[in-house]
Amino acid sequence: MSNPTVPEFPARGGDLPCVPFDPELVPGLEVHRRAIGPDLGADDVLERRRIMNAVTPSVDRLRRDGRFEVENRSVPGPSGAPDVPLLVCRPVGVGASLPAVYFSHPGGMVVGNNRFGLDDVLDWAEEMPMVVVSVEYRLAPEHPHPAPVEDCYAGLVWLAQNAEAVGADPDRLLVAGVSAGGGLSAALALMARDRGGPRLAGQVLVCPMLDDRNNSPSALQMGNHGTWGRSANTTGWRALLGDAAGGPDVSPYAAPARAVDLSDLPPAFLDVGSAENFRDEVVTYASRLWQAGGEAELHVWPGGYHGFDTVTPEAALSKDAVEARRRWLRRWLG
Repeated sequence: MSNPTVPEFPARGGDLPCVPFDPELVPGLEVHRRAIGPDLGADDVLERRRIMNAVTPSVDRLRRDGRFEVENRSVPGPSGAPDVPLLVCRPVGVGASLPAVYFSHPGGMVVGNNRFGLDDVLDWAEEMPMVVVSVEYRLAPEHPHPAPVEDCYAGLVWLAQNAEAVGADPDRLLVAGVSAGGGLSAALALMARDRGGPRLAGQVLVCPMLDDRNNSPSALQMGNHGTWGRSANTTGWRALLGDAAGGPDVSPYAAPARAVDLSDLPPAFLDVGSAENFRDEVVTYASRLWQAGGEAELHVWPGGYHGFDTVTPEAALSKDAVEARRRWLRRWLG
């Protein structure tokens, strides 16, 4: 099934009242805003990288007192490009032929590395033994589209071809990502389908960054409230796409919301906060997956801002969000 046009949002949104944040999430939001803020200008990228690198877990911490084997791998990159660094994490003492999660990190396309955001995925692998492979893609603006997604795809192809060598089952390969990494994971599902590449068994898209147009009602409504504001989103997309951002000729492999055809994609889990800019683009993407005959589970967390479960992990809403992902994974694993 093909959709004849890619839907565009109406301009209205900025005149709508903001969705209130869950009260239990507000203290963490205030701390986050004081430390980092919702805005990110082009001149702020290097400093934001420094801040994020300071809080990124070390490889030793990711080993979790010996419960995981963690190995750095360098695998062939896209044609004419450098090799791609992968971090391969395997639970110790659980046998072979495990499911595999291929993880793309968050960071608005401009910050982060393959250790950033990985703790949550290793939590999955502690409960449900699986191999976790995290990709370190090149960052914009130094490396604009298609460098990041092509790096991710090269690493995915390597994993599919070498699954048994890392103890993974090539028939149970899942892509997962958060924010920018969620958008990259959605793009990987499209690329794998279109290129006849690795056969994916699922995709987990956590508050994914999907639409460069940045003009949905929720983007206009929430503005620069929360943890990732509309201006920061503009900075990320312009770093990735330059002057093409928001224009008519953006590839769906850069912004999956631009894809005309969402048929024949793997089962998807999507979640997003009701009080964040990405709300409407994520809801629309899930709806279009259903309209194309696909399988998708969508959660919209009331009063949640972007990344709320990481900023305020002890809140009841955060625990519910984390558990919903795990329930979906348990069903996916059968």
